[in-house]
Amino acid sequence: MTSQFASSSPGSSDHNLSPEDRLKAREDFFRLMSHEIRTPLNGVMGMLSLLSRTPLSPDQDSYLATARESGEHLLTLVNDLLDYMRIDAGRIQLETTQVRLEPLLQSVAELLSPRAHAGGIEIAWALESRLEHIQADEGRLRQILFNLAGNAIKFTATGGVLIRVGLTDQGLIRFSVRDTGAGIPEEARARIFEEYGQVQASDATRYGGAGLGLVVVKKLVEAMNGQVSLESEVGAGSCFIVEFRAPYGLRKGYETTRLPNALSLVTANPVLRDGALSHLAGADCRVRVVAHPEDVTDMQAVVLCDRAVLDGPCPAPSRNSLILLAPEQRDELDAWRAQGWAGYLIKPLRRVSLLERLAALRGRSTTPHAEDERIVSEAAADKSVLLVEDNPVNALLAQILLQREGCRVERAASGEEALDIAARDSFDLIFMDLGLPGLDGLGATRALRARGVTTPVIALTANAYEEDRRASLSAGMNDFLAKPIEVAALRHRLQTWTSEPAKTKSA
Repeated sequence: MTSQFASSSPGSSDHNLSPEDRLKAREDFFRLMSHEIRTPLNGVMGMLSLLSRTPLSPDQDSYLATARESGEHLLTLVNDLLDYMRIDAGRIQLETTQVRLEPLLQSVAELLSPRAHAGGIEIAWALESRLEHIQADEGRLRQILFNLAGNAIKFTATGGVLIRVGLTDQGLIRFSVRDTGAGIPEEARARIFEEYGQVQASDATRYGGAGLGLVVVKKLVEAMNGQVSLESEVGAGSCFIVEFRAPYGLRKGYETTRLPNALSLVTANPVLRDGALSHLAGADCRVRVVAHPEDVTDMQAVVLCDRAVLDGPCPAPSRNSLILLAPEQRDELDAWRAQGWAGYLIKPLRRVSLLERLAALRGRSTTPHAEDERIVSEAAADKSVLLVEDNPVNALLAQILLQREGCRVERAASGEEALDIAARDSFDLIFMDLGLPGLDGLGATRALRARGVTTPVIALTANAYEEDRRASLSAGMNDFLAKPIEVAALRHRLQTWTSEPAKTKSA
Protein backbone atom coordinates (compact mmCIF):
# COMPACT_ATOMS: atom_id res chain seq x y z
CA MET A 1 0.00 0.00 0.00
CA THR A 2 2.88 2.35 0.79
CA SER A 3 4.32 1.96 -2.68
CA GLN A 4 0.95 2.73 -4.25
CA PHE A 5 0.68 6.00 -2.41
CA ALA A 6 4.27 6.93 -3.17
CA SER A 7 4.02 6.25 -6.87
CA SER A 8 0.74 8.01 -7.49
CA SER A 9 0.86 10.87 -5.02
CA PRO A 10 0.23 14.29 -6.59
CA GLY A 11 3.29 15.46 -4.70
CA SER A 12 5.60 12.97 -6.42
CA SER A 13 9.17 14.18 -6.97
CA ASP A 14 9.22 12.89 -10.56
CA HIS A 15 9.41 16.15 -12.51
CA ASN A 16 9.87 14.36 -15.82
CA LEU A 17 6.19 13.54 -16.14
CA SER A 18 4.27 15.32 -18.88
CA PRO A 19 1.37 17.56 -17.81
CA GLU A 20 -1.02 14.85 -19.06
CA ASP A 21 0.72 12.12 -17.03
CA ARG A 22 0.90 14.36 -13.98
CA LEU A 23 -2.82 15.03 -14.24
CA LYS A 24 -3.55 11.31 -14.54
CA ALA A 25 -1.35 10.62 -11.50
CA ARG A 26 -3.36 13.09 -9.44
CA GLU A 27 -6.64 11.58 -10.60
CA ASP A 28 -5.38 8.06 -9.78
CA PHE A 29 -4.32 9.25 -6.34
CA PHE A 30 -7.72 10.75 -5.56
CA ARG A 31 -9.44 7.57 -6.79
CA LEU A 32 -7.24 5.52 -4.49
CA MET A 33 -7.93 7.87 -1.58
CA SER A 34 -11.66 7.56 -2.24
CA HIS A 35 -11.47 3.78 -2.10
CA GLU A 36 -9.28 3.66 0.99
CA ILE A 37 -11.49 6.06 2.97
CA ARG A 38 -14.87 4.81 1.80
CA THR A 39 -14.12 1.12 2.40
CA PRO A 40 -13.80 1.33 6.22
CA LEU A 41 -16.61 3.91 6.31
CA ASN A 42 -18.84 1.36 4.58
CA GLY A 43 -18.14 -1.10 7.39
CA VAL A 44 -18.69 1.47 10.14
CA MET A 45 -21.94 2.89 8.77
CA GLY A 46 -23.28 -0.50 7.76
CA MET A 47 -22.66 -2.11 11.13
CA LEU A 48 -24.19 0.87 12.93
CA SER A 49 -27.27 0.44 10.74
CA LEU A 50 -27.49 -3.26 11.62
CA LEU A 51 -27.01 -2.47 15.30
CA SER A 52 -29.93 -0.04 15.18
CA ARG A 53 -32.23 -2.97 14.31
CA THR A 54 -31.39 -4.86 17.49
CA PRO A 55 -33.00 -4.38 20.94
CA LEU A 56 -31.37 -1.41 22.66
CA SER A 57 -31.89 0.49 25.89
CA PRO A 58 -32.89 4.17 25.59
CA ASP A 59 -29.34 5.25 26.47
CA GLN A 60 -27.83 2.86 23.91
CA ASP A 61 -30.25 4.08 21.27
CA SER A 62 -29.21 7.67 21.97
CA TYR A 63 -25.51 6.80 21.77
CA LEU A 64 -26.08 4.94 18.50
CA ALA A 65 -28.02 7.84 16.97
CA THR A 66 -25.13 10.18 17.81
CA ALA A 67 -22.60 7.79 16.30
CA ARG A 68 -24.63 7.42 13.08
CA GLU A 69 -25.07 11.18 12.80
CA SER A 70 -21.33 11.70 13.23
CA GLY A 71 -20.62 9.02 10.63
CA GLU A 72 -23.00 10.64 8.15
CA HIS A 73 -21.30 14.01 8.68
CA LEU A 74 -17.92 12.41 8.05
CA LEU A 75 -19.20 10.71 4.91
CA THR A 76 -20.60 14.01 3.61
CA LEU A 77 -17.24 15.67 4.21
CA VAL A 78 -15.35 12.86 2.49
CA ASN A 79 -17.68 12.86 -0.53
CA ASP A 80 -17.59 16.62 -0.99
CA LEU A 81 -13.85 16.94 -0.43
CA LEU A 82 -12.85 14.13 -2.78
CA ASP A 83 -15.30 15.27 -5.47
CA TYR A 84 -14.00 18.82 -5.23
CA MET A 85 -10.33 17.81 -5.29
CA ARG A 86 -10.75 15.56 -8.33
CA ILE A 87 -12.79 18.10 -10.27
CA ASP A 88 -10.37 20.86 -9.35
CA ALA A 89 -7.38 18.73 -10.36
CA GLY A 90 -8.58 17.47 -13.70
CA ARG A 91 -11.05 17.84 -16.49
CA ILE A 92 -14.74 17.08 -16.28
CA GLN A 93 -15.66 14.62 -18.99
CA LEU A 94 -19.28 14.55 -20.10
CA GLU A 95 -20.99 11.62 -21.79
CA THR A 96 -24.16 12.56 -23.64
CA THR A 97 -26.94 9.97 -23.84
CA GLN A 98 -30.73 10.04 -23.90
CA VAL A 99 -31.93 10.66 -20.34
CA ARG A 100 -35.50 9.68 -19.51
CA LEU A 101 -36.49 12.28 -16.95
CA GLU A 102 -39.30 10.56 -15.06
CA PRO A 103 -37.21 7.53 -13.95
CA LEU A 104 -34.34 9.87 -13.03
CA LEU A 105 -36.47 12.11 -10.80
CA GLN A 106 -38.33 9.17 -9.30
CA SER A 107 -35.15 7.31 -8.34
CA VAL A 108 -33.43 10.38 -6.83
CA ALA A 109 -36.49 11.25 -4.72
CA GLU A 110 -37.00 7.69 -3.54
CA LEU A 111 -33.37 7.13 -2.60
CA LEU A 112 -33.39 10.36 -0.56
CA SER A 113 -36.81 9.76 0.99
CA PRO A 114 -35.59 7.76 4.04
CA ARG A 115 -33.39 10.72 4.99
CA ALA A 116 -36.27 13.16 4.45
CA HIS A 117 -38.84 11.10 6.37
CA ALA A 118 -36.38 10.55 9.23
CA GLY A 119 -36.28 14.35 9.57
CA GLY A 120 -40.08 14.66 9.53
CA ILE A 121 -40.30 16.26 6.07
CA GLU A 122 -41.40 15.19 2.58
CA ILE A 123 -39.56 14.97 -0.72
CA ALA A 124 -41.43 15.00 -4.03
CA TRP A 125 -40.78 15.49 -7.72
CA ALA A 126 -42.57 17.29 -10.52
CA LEU A 127 -42.02 16.95 -14.26
CA GLU A 128 -43.56 19.22 -16.87
CA SER A 129 -46.11 16.95 -18.55
CA ARG A 130 -44.94 17.60 -22.12
CA LEU A 131 -41.24 16.86 -21.45
CA GLU A 132 -40.08 13.24 -21.73
CA HIS A 133 -36.32 13.03 -22.32
CA ILE A 134 -33.21 15.13 -22.95
CA GLN A 135 -29.73 14.54 -24.33
CA ALA A 136 -27.28 15.01 -21.45
CA ASP A 137 -24.90 13.27 -19.05
CA GLU A 138 -27.23 11.30 -16.77
CA GLY A 139 -24.59 10.54 -14.15
CA ARG A 140 -23.67 14.21 -13.77
CA LEU A 141 -27.33 15.24 -13.61
CA ARG A 142 -27.91 12.66 -10.90
CA GLN A 143 -24.91 13.97 -8.96
CA ILE A 144 -26.20 17.55 -9.23
CA LEU A 145 -29.66 16.55 -8.00
CA PHE A 146 -28.31 14.47 -5.12
CA ASN A 147 -26.07 17.32 -3.98
CA LEU A 148 -28.79 19.98 -4.22
CA ALA A 149 -31.64 17.88 -2.78
CA GLY A 150 -29.46 16.31 -0.09
CA ASN A 151 -28.29 19.76 0.97
CA ALA A 152 -31.88 21.03 1.03
CA ILE A 153 -33.01 18.13 3.23
CA LYS A 154 -30.21 18.87 5.67
CA PHE A 155 -31.34 22.49 6.13
CA THR A 156 -35.13 21.93 6.14
CA ALA A 157 -36.94 21.23 9.40
CA THR A 158 -40.59 21.42 8.27
CA GLY A 159 -42.38 21.03 4.96
CA GLY A 160 -40.03 19.44 2.49
CA VAL A 161 -38.07 19.49 -0.75
CA LEU A 162 -39.47 19.55 -4.29
CA ILE A 163 -37.40 18.58 -7.36
CA ARG A 164 -38.89 20.03 -10.55
CA VAL A 165 -37.87 19.83 -14.22
CA GLY A 166 -39.35 21.80 -17.10
CA LEU A 167 -38.66 24.07 -20.07
CA THR A 168 -38.11 27.81 -19.98
CA ASP A 169 -39.69 30.21 -22.48
CA GLN A 170 -36.29 30.33 -24.21
CA GLY A 171 -36.23 26.54 -24.67
CA LEU A 172 -33.68 25.86 -21.91
CA ILE A 173 -33.87 22.79 -19.67
CA ARG A 174 -34.61 23.95 -16.14
CA PHE A 175 -33.89 21.80 -13.06
CA SER A 176 -34.86 23.29 -9.71
CA VAL A 177 -34.72 22.14 -6.11
CA ARG A 178 -37.00 24.10 -3.78
CA ASP A 179 -37.17 23.72 -0.02
CA THR A 180 -39.30 25.17 2.75
CA GLY A 181 -36.38 25.82 5.07
CA ALA A 182 -35.25 28.97 6.81
CA GLY A 183 -34.00 30.68 3.66
CA ILE A 184 -30.61 32.26 3.01
CA PRO A 185 -29.77 35.90 3.81
CA GLU A 186 -28.91 38.02 0.78
CA GLU A 187 -25.35 38.68 1.90
CA ALA A 188 -24.64 34.93 2.05
CA ARG A 189 -26.12 33.88 -1.30
CA ALA A 190 -22.97 34.42 -3.37
CA ARG A 191 -20.66 33.03 -0.71
CA ILE A 192 -22.23 29.56 -0.61
CA PHE A 193 -20.99 28.85 -4.16
CA GLU A 194 -17.41 29.58 -3.09
CA GLU A 195 -14.89 27.09 -1.73
CA TYR A 196 -15.64 26.32 1.91
CA GLY A 197 -18.47 28.83 1.88
CA GLN A 198 -21.25 28.49 4.45
CA VAL A 199 -24.27 30.62 5.29
CA GLN A 200 -22.88 30.78 8.81
CA ALA A 201 -19.48 29.69 10.09
CA SER A 202 -21.16 27.31 12.55
CA ASP A 203 -22.98 25.40 9.79
CA ALA A 204 -20.06 23.05 9.15
CA THR A 205 -20.19 21.97 12.79
CA ARG A 206 -23.99 21.82 13.06
CA TYR A 207 -24.78 20.08 9.79
CA GLY A 208 -21.57 18.41 8.65
CA GLY A 209 -19.56 19.14 5.53
CA ALA A 210 -17.28 21.95 4.45
CA GLY A 211 -19.63 23.71 2.05
CA LEU A 212 -18.09 22.04 -1.00
CA GLY A 213 -21.20 20.32 -2.36
CA LEU A 214 -22.50 23.48 -4.03
CA VAL A 215 -19.06 24.23 -5.45
CA VAL A 216 -19.06 20.80 -7.09
CA VAL A 217 -22.53 21.53 -8.50
CA LYS A 218 -21.37 24.88 -9.89
CA LYS A 219 -18.35 23.32 -11.62
CA LEU A 220 -20.46 20.51 -13.13
CA VAL A 221 -23.09 22.94 -14.40
CA GLU A 222 -20.43 25.18 -15.93
CA ALA A 223 -18.96 22.13 -17.70
CA MET A 224 -22.43 21.66 -19.24
CA ASN A 225 -22.33 25.29 -20.43
CA GLY A 226 -25.17 26.05 -18.03
CA GLN A 227 -25.80 28.36 -15.12
CA VAL A 228 -26.79 27.75 -11.51
CA SER A 229 -28.62 30.41 -9.54
CA LEU A 230 -30.39 30.84 -6.25
CA GLU A 231 -33.67 32.40 -5.23
CA SER A 232 -34.32 32.66 -1.51
CA GLU A 233 -36.38 34.48 1.05
CA VAL A 234 -35.54 34.39 4.73
CA GLY A 235 -38.26 32.47 6.51
CA ALA A 236 -39.77 31.14 3.26
CA GLY A 237 -37.18 28.74 1.88
CA SER A 238 -34.76 28.57 -1.04
CA CYS A 239 -34.77 27.43 -4.65
CA PHE A 240 -31.61 26.40 -6.49
CA ILE A 241 -32.03 26.59 -10.27
CA VAL A 242 -29.92 24.93 -12.97
CA GLU A 243 -30.50 25.94 -16.60
CA PHE A 244 -28.74 24.63 -19.69
CA ARG A 245 -29.43 24.03 -23.35
CA ALA A 246 -29.88 20.46 -24.56
CA PRO A 247 -31.86 18.60 -27.22
CA TYR A 248 -35.12 17.29 -25.81
CA GLY A 249 -38.07 15.11 -26.72
CA LEU A 250 -41.73 15.77 -25.95
CA ARG A 251 -44.27 13.30 -24.66
CA LYS A 252 -47.17 12.38 -26.91
CA GLY A 253 -49.53 12.84 -23.98
CA TYR A 254 -50.84 11.18 -20.82
CA GLU A 255 -53.80 8.85 -20.83
CA THR A 256 -56.10 10.67 -18.42
CA THR A 257 -59.59 9.88 -19.70
CA ARG A 258 -60.04 7.11 -17.15
CA LEU A 259 -59.59 9.35 -14.11
CA PRO A 260 -62.34 10.32 -11.66
CA ASN A 261 -64.16 13.58 -12.29
CA ALA A 262 -63.35 14.99 -8.87
CA LEU A 263 -60.58 14.48 -6.34
CA SER A 264 -59.96 15.83 -2.85
CA LEU A 265 -56.34 15.99 -1.69
CA VAL A 266 -56.00 16.20 2.07
CA THR A 267 -52.61 17.52 3.13
CA ALA A 268 -51.02 20.43 4.93
CA ASN A 269 -47.67 19.86 3.23
CA PRO A 270 -46.98 22.19 0.27
CA VAL A 271 -44.36 19.89 -1.23
CA LEU A 272 -46.64 16.85 -1.25
CA ARG A 273 -49.41 19.04 -2.71
CA ASP A 274 -47.28 20.42 -5.54
CA GLY A 275 -45.89 17.02 -6.44
CA ALA A 276 -49.35 15.46 -6.62
CA LEU A 277 -50.77 18.34 -8.66
CA SER A 278 -47.91 18.02 -11.13
CA HIS A 279 -48.65 14.31 -11.63
CA LEU A 280 -52.28 15.21 -12.34
CA ALA A 281 -51.46 18.06 -14.73
CA GLY A 282 -53.48 17.84 -17.92
CA ALA A 283 -56.02 15.47 -16.41
CA ASP A 284 -59.71 16.21 -16.81
CA CYS A 285 -60.17 16.03 -13.07
CA ARG A 286 -61.23 18.72 -10.60
CA VAL A 287 -58.80 18.75 -7.68
CA ARG A 288 -59.61 20.42 -4.37
CA VAL A 289 -56.88 20.68 -1.73
CA VAL A 290 -57.92 20.80 1.93
CA ALA A 291 -55.99 20.59 5.18
CA HIS A 292 -58.26 18.23 7.14
CA PRO A 293 -60.49 15.22 6.30
CA GLU A 294 -63.52 16.98 7.76
CA ASP A 295 -63.10 19.65 5.07
CA VAL A 296 -63.97 17.12 2.35
CA THR A 297 -67.49 18.03 1.18
CA ASP A 298 -67.88 16.02 -2.02
CA MET A 299 -68.63 12.48 -0.93
CA GLN A 300 -68.49 11.29 -4.56
CA ALA A 301 -64.91 12.49 -5.00
CA VAL A 302 -61.90 10.26 -4.62
CA VAL A 303 -60.01 11.24 -1.48
CA LEU A 304 -56.21 11.19 -1.20
CA CYS A 305 -55.29 11.73 2.45
CA ASP A 306 -51.81 12.34 3.81
CA ARG A 307 -51.07 10.14 6.83
CA ALA A 308 -49.28 13.10 8.44
CA VAL A 309 -52.57 14.97 9.07
CA LEU A 310 -54.04 12.06 11.05
CA ASP A 311 -53.15 10.73 14.50
CA GLY A 312 -53.57 7.10 13.44
CA PRO A 313 -55.86 4.67 11.60
CA CYS A 314 -59.38 6.13 11.56
CA PRO A 315 -62.57 5.67 9.49
CA ALA A 316 -62.23 6.61 5.81
CA PRO A 317 -63.96 9.84 4.71
CA SER A 318 -65.58 7.93 1.83
CA ARG A 319 -65.48 4.50 0.25
CA ASN A 320 -63.10 5.84 -2.42
CA SER A 321 -60.36 6.99 -0.05
CA LEU A 322 -56.63 6.31 -0.36
CA ILE A 323 -54.15 6.85 2.47
CA LEU A 324 -50.71 8.25 1.58
CA LEU A 325 -48.01 6.49 3.61
CA ALA A 326 -44.24 6.57 3.93
CA PRO A 327 -42.58 3.18 3.29
CA GLU A 328 -41.70 2.99 6.98
CA GLN A 329 -45.43 2.99 7.83
CA ARG A 330 -46.21 -0.20 5.89
CA ASP A 331 -47.05 -2.07 9.12
CA GLU A 332 -50.19 0.09 9.42
CA LEU A 333 -51.75 -1.09 6.14
CA ASP A 334 -54.06 -3.71 7.61
CA ALA A 335 -55.34 -1.22 10.22
CA TRP A 336 -56.22 1.33 7.52
CA ARG A 337 -57.98 -1.28 5.41
CA ALA A 338 -59.97 -2.36 8.44
CA GLN A 339 -61.20 1.23 8.78
CA GLY A 340 -62.70 1.20 5.28
CA TRP A 341 -59.88 2.75 3.25
CA ALA A 342 -59.90 1.52 -0.36
CA GLY A 343 -56.12 1.34 -0.58
CA TYR A 344 -52.88 3.24 -0.24
CA LEU A 345 -50.18 5.09 -2.14
CA ILE A 346 -46.55 5.31 -1.03
CA LYS A 347 -44.67 8.59 -0.74
CA PRO A 348 -42.88 9.99 -2.69
CA LEU A 349 -45.82 9.59 -5.06
CA ARG A 350 -45.18 7.97 -8.43
CA ARG A 351 -47.10 9.47 -11.33
CA VAL A 352 -47.87 6.10 -12.94
CA SER A 353 -49.01 4.50 -9.68
CA LEU A 354 -51.21 7.49 -8.86
CA LEU A 355 -52.97 7.45 -12.23
CA GLU A 356 -53.38 3.66 -12.20
CA ARG A 357 -54.89 3.63 -8.71
CA LEU A 358 -57.28 6.47 -9.56
CA ALA A 359 -58.37 4.67 -12.72
CA ALA A 360 -58.98 1.50 -10.69
CA LEU A 361 -61.21 3.39 -8.25
CA ARG A 362 -63.27 4.71 -11.12
CA GLY A 363 -63.65 1.17 -12.41
CA ARG A 364 -62.02 1.93 -15.76
CA SER A 365 -58.92 -0.21 -15.23
CA THR A 366 -58.80 -3.85 -16.32
CA THR A 367 -55.31 -4.42 -14.91
CA PRO A 368 -55.07 -5.71 -11.31
CA HIS A 369 -53.22 -3.25 -9.09
CA ALA A 370 -49.92 -4.68 -7.84
CA GLU A 371 -48.52 -3.94 -4.41
CA ASP A 372 -45.94 -1.16 -4.34
CA GLU A 373 -42.58 -2.92 -4.06
CA ARG A 374 -41.38 -0.28 -1.58
CA ILE A 375 -43.51 -1.86 1.14
CA VAL A 376 -42.65 -5.52 0.60
CA SER A 377 -40.87 -7.12 3.55
CA GLU A 378 -38.27 -8.75 1.27
CA ALA A 379 -37.16 -7.18 -1.99
CA ALA A 380 -35.80 -10.39 -3.55
CA ALA A 381 -37.32 -13.36 -1.74
CA ASP A 382 -35.56 -16.67 -2.50
CA LYS A 383 -33.29 -15.14 -5.16
CA SER A 384 -29.78 -16.56 -5.48
CA VAL A 385 -26.97 -14.01 -5.34
CA LEU A 386 -23.25 -14.34 -5.91
CA LEU A 387 -21.42 -11.76 -3.78
CA VAL A 388 -17.84 -11.10 -4.96
CA GLU A 389 -16.08 -9.12 -2.21
CA ASP A 390 -12.58 -9.54 -0.77
CA ASN A 391 -12.92 -7.31 2.31
CA PRO A 392 -14.26 -9.54 5.14
CA VAL A 393 -16.09 -6.77 7.00
CA ASN A 394 -17.81 -5.43 3.90
CA ALA A 395 -18.56 -8.97 2.75
CA LEU A 396 -20.25 -9.76 6.07
CA LEU A 397 -22.24 -6.53 5.92
CA ALA A 398 -23.40 -7.06 2.33
CA GLN A 399 -24.29 -10.69 3.04
CA ILE A 400 -26.43 -9.75 6.03
CA LEU A 401 -28.21 -6.98 4.09
CA LEU A 402 -28.89 -9.32 1.17
CA GLN A 403 -30.15 -12.08 3.44
CA ARG A 404 -32.50 -9.62 5.13
CA GLU A 405 -34.03 -9.04 1.68
CA GLY A 406 -34.66 -12.78 1.29
CA CYS A 407 -31.61 -13.65 -0.85
CA ARG A 408 -29.62 -16.87 -0.76
CA VAL A 409 -26.00 -15.66 -0.84
CA GLU A 410 -22.78 -17.37 -1.90
CA ARG A 411 -19.55 -15.45 -1.54
CA ALA A 412 -16.37 -15.33 -3.61
CA ALA A 413 -13.27 -13.47 -2.41
CA SER A 414 -11.61 -12.96 -5.80
CA GLY A 415 -12.39 -12.66 -9.49
CA GLU A 416 -10.91 -16.09 -10.19
CA GLU A 417 -13.04 -17.70 -7.50
CA ALA A 418 -16.13 -15.94 -8.87
CA LEU A 419 -15.49 -17.43 -12.33
CA ASP A 420 -15.13 -20.93 -10.85
CA ILE A 421 -18.37 -20.62 -8.88
CA ALA A 422 -20.30 -19.12 -11.82
CA ALA A 423 -19.16 -22.02 -14.02
CA ARG A 424 -20.59 -24.46 -11.47
CA ASP A 425 -23.82 -22.75 -10.38
CA SER A 426 -26.30 -20.27 -11.81
CA PHE A 427 -27.48 -17.12 -10.02
CA ASP A 428 -30.23 -14.55 -10.31
CA LEU A 429 -27.84 -11.68 -9.64
CA ILE A 430 -24.13 -10.99 -9.12
CA PHE A 431 -22.72 -8.18 -6.95
CA MET A 432 -19.14 -7.57 -8.06
CA ASP A 433 -16.59 -5.50 -6.15
CA LEU A 434 -14.26 -3.64 -8.51
CA GLY A 435 -11.09 -3.58 -6.39
CA LEU A 436 -10.47 -7.32 -6.15
CA PRO A 437 -7.00 -8.88 -5.77
CA GLY A 438 -5.67 -10.56 -8.91
CA LEU A 439 -8.41 -10.49 -11.52
CA ASP A 440 -10.40 -7.35 -10.69
CA GLY A 441 -14.16 -6.91 -11.00
CA LEU A 442 -14.00 -5.45 -14.51
CA GLY A 443 -11.87 -8.32 -15.76
CA ALA A 444 -14.06 -10.92 -14.08
CA THR A 445 -17.16 -9.43 -15.66
CA ARG A 446 -15.58 -9.39 -19.12
CA ALA A 447 -14.67 -13.04 -18.66
CA LEU A 448 -18.23 -13.91 -17.62
CA ARG A 449 -19.67 -12.16 -20.66
CA ALA A 450 -17.13 -13.87 -22.93
CA ARG A 451 -18.41 -17.20 -21.62
CA GLY A 452 -21.96 -16.22 -22.51
CA VAL A 453 -23.14 -15.62 -18.94
CA THR A 454 -26.06 -13.14 -19.09
CA THR A 455 -26.78 -12.89 -15.34
CA PRO A 456 -27.18 -9.23 -14.31
CA VAL A 457 -23.98 -7.94 -12.67
CA ILE A 458 -23.97 -4.92 -10.35
CA ALA A 459 -20.74 -3.12 -9.53
CA LEU A 460 -20.26 -2.86 -5.78
CA THR A 461 -17.47 -0.41 -5.05
CA ALA A 462 -16.13 2.38 -2.91
CA ASN A 463 -15.06 4.19 -6.09
CA ALA A 464 -18.17 6.32 -6.51
CA TYR A 465 -17.10 8.36 -9.51
CA GLU A 466 -18.83 8.74 -12.84
CA GLU A 467 -15.90 7.30 -14.81
CA ASP A 468 -16.01 4.20 -12.59
CA ARG A 469 -19.67 3.75 -13.43
CA ARG A 470 -18.92 4.12 -17.13
CA ALA A 471 -16.06 1.63 -16.94
CA SER A 472 -18.36 -0.83 -15.18
CA LEU A 473 -21.02 -0.56 -17.87
CA SER A 474 -18.43 -0.81 -20.63
CA ALA A 475 -17.13 -4.04 -19.08
CA GLY A 476 -20.60 -5.57 -19.34
CA MET A 477 -22.06 -4.75 -15.93
CA ASN A 478 -25.72 -3.75 -15.72
CA ASP A 479 -25.71 -1.29 -12.82
CA PHE A 480 -23.61 0.43 -10.18
CA LEU A 481 -23.96 0.57 -6.37
CA ALA A 482 -21.60 2.75 -4.36
CA LYS A 483 -20.40 2.09 -0.82
CA PRO A 484 -21.38 2.79 1.89
CA ILE A 485 -24.42 0.70 0.95
CA GLU A 486 -27.77 2.38 1.60
CA VAL A 487 -30.62 -0.06 2.16
CA ALA A 488 -32.99 1.90 -0.10
CA ALA A 489 -30.46 1.81 -2.95
CA LEU A 490 -29.83 -1.90 -2.44
CA ARG A 491 -33.53 -2.70 -2.48
CA HIS A 492 -33.98 -0.65 -5.64
CA ARG A 493 -31.26 -2.65 -7.42
CA LEU A 494 -32.70 -5.96 -6.23
CA GLN A 495 -36.21 -5.07 -7.36
CA THR A 496 -34.97 -3.76 -10.69
CA TRP A 497 -32.73 -6.67 -11.67
CA THR A 498 -34.52 -9.71 -10.23
CA SER A 499 -37.87 -8.96 -11.87
CA GLU A 500 -38.90 -11.01 -14.88
CA PRO A 501 -38.72 -8.06 -17.36
CA ALA A 502 -35.17 -7.34 -16.19
CA LYS A 503 -34.14 -10.97 -16.68
CA THR A 504 -35.54 -10.95 -20.20
CA LYS A 505 -33.75 -7.69 -20.97
CA SER A 506 -30.41 -8.91 -19.64
CA ALA A 507 -30.58 -12.10 -21.69
